[in-house]
Amino acid sequence: MSYFHARSIEGDFDAVVERTRAALQKHGFGVLTEIDVQATLKAKIGQTFRPYRILGACNPVMAHEALKMEPHVGAMLPCNVVVQQTDGGVEVFAIDPAASMRAIDNPELLDHARTVGDHLRSAVEAV
Repeated sequence: MSYFHARSIEGDFDAVVERTRAALQKHGFGVLTEIDVQATLKAKIGQTFRPYRILGACNPVMAHEALKMEPHVGAMLPCNVVVQQTDGGVEVFAIDPAASMRAIDNPELLDHARTVGDHLRSAVEAV
């Protein structure tokens, strides 16, 4: 079982980041955080790295439901969606929330995480 869903896309890295944001929004997610890994590694440790952006995506309604089911689930939020430059183009991938929620003994939360994962998967496919 994979812990993420991915697809490769041809195109400009920054354009794919913007398309990813738009697809997430269309599927009910906002981007709460954004980490430019390439810039961070250069600034903090002087290392060159490929373009790599981590978007912290959150669907407020779904997050609220999860928090009502499990008060400590916030340690696993938001859902990370990554855009990275590859040799063959640009890859977009998102966490499968059900993979991480299996660590919590709560069947209702696991079912909810599967639903969130379906929405994230649809967003990734829509990029």
